[in-house]
Order: sequence, then C-alpha cells, then structure tokens
Amino acid sequence: MSAPIRVSVQVQPHHQPVAAMRDAWQRAEALGVDGLFNWDHLAPRFGDLDGDVYECWTTLGAMAEATSRVQIGPAVSAITLRNPALLADMARTVDVLSGGRLILGLGGGGWERDLLDAGYPLGTARSRLEELERAIPIIRQRWREKSPPPVNGTIPIMVGTNGEQLGLRIVAEHADGWNGLGDPPEIARLSAVLNRWCERVGRDPAEIERSVLLIYPRQVDRAAEYVEAGISHFIYSVRSPANDFEPVERLLAWRG
Repeated sequence: MSAPIRVSVQVQPHHQPVAAMRDAWQRAEALGVDGLFNWDHLAPRFGDLDGDVYECWTTLGAMAEATSRVQIGPAVSAITLRNPALLADMARTVDVLSGGRLILGLGGGGWERDLLDAGYPLGTARSRLEELERAIPIIRQRWREKSPPPVNGTIPIMVGTNGEQLGLRIVAEHADGWNGLGDPPEIARLSAVLNRWCERVGRDPAEIERSVLLIYPRQVDRAAEYVEAGISHFIYSVRSPANDFEPVERLLAWRG
C-alpha cells in the first residue's frame, strides 16, 4: 500500500516582519496543509543579503504557539551551527511547546556565509556530513535521558541531502525521513540510491518517509511524477516577502 500524500509549506524567516510570518503560518494551517517548516540561515539566501533575518529555532518557538494542528520543524537545521546536546534540548523544548508536533530536519549546513560570518570553520562537504552522523546518536540519547522527554517519547528526524556516498547512507542508518531537492528524474535516481543503502545496512526502505522540497511553481505540475519517483511528502517553499500560496493550493487540490 502506498503512503498517504502529505503537503507542507516552508516559510523563510527573512525579508518580512514577524507579523507577516505569523499570518503566513496561520494561513497555511487554515488551508489544510500537514506541515509547516522554516529554514536555518543566519543571513538571507536571496534578495538583500543584509536584509532582515530571524533565527530558526526561536522562530520555531513562536510557530509552535501560533499554530495548533500542523507538524512544524526546520527544513533543515544546520548541524554546524549548534552543539548537538544543545540542539537536542532546543528540539525537545519546541516539541513540548507544540504538543508533540516537531519534526527535526537536519542537514550538513554548508552555506559559506552562515559559517564564516558567525566565526565557524567552513570544513568540507564530507566533514560536515561526518559531523551530522556523529550528532544524531547524541541527540537521540539526550532525548532518552532529559526531562521532560519529547511528548511522544521521541521526535522524527528528517535528513536533507542529495549526497549519494555519505548523505543517503546516513539517512538509511539513522533517519525517519529523507528530504531531497530536484526534478522527478533526479529524485527517482536518488531514491533508488537510498534503497540500495537500506539494503546494505539492513533497513526496510519503507520505514523512511521520502519528501521533496519544491522551489518552483512548475514543479507542482509534476506532482504525479514525484509520486512515481517514491515521494509521499511535498514541501513547497513560498518565497518571502510575497508568500504566494497559489502553488500550495494547487497541490492540495491535486491531492484531493
């Protein structure tokens, strides 16, 4: 049996005031989406690179209080920016604030501007993924040990990566979900790579939810192709400050 299709929205915490972000979060929930995400950058990724920007996790705390039904989380939190024990406690806190609705999205966090402007070493793509692999067991262990625990006992971990040699192996070994980026043929190819990693590490590939981050309205028109490629969770990134929900509405109408 195929997995039910889920539709989520990513709202970037930059180039807009807090009131506009809150309005976008509540509008997304009212539309009937399943999840609501932000991202983890210390400076805007597009537009005025010195424009207004809000930190990921404090923004998620506000999102937890402003919504009541949708799952929430970062897509994705950069493992390079925070000690894993601290990140575990931040996630646990937001999970409790939201009543158990958190998805912990994690990634290698390799955007140079974030790292260098904040005084972090840049490292390499591989060293950042190795840091992620070391961090996930620490995070899960801390959830087991600290009080109060996550509302549902644990928190689902989604890893965002297109890395075939290391990233997707980390997904196979450690994650509850995978988030990829690309058009359907690329996602289908990467999903097959993930299946092979699951076979190598002895993991049932059906245990891993597969999601895609959509950044162009044209990608919505290929939703059926993404499903054929193995995707069951669509995360559409509305662009601030416009926050155009028309592609999200089309996704929801297509899903029915």
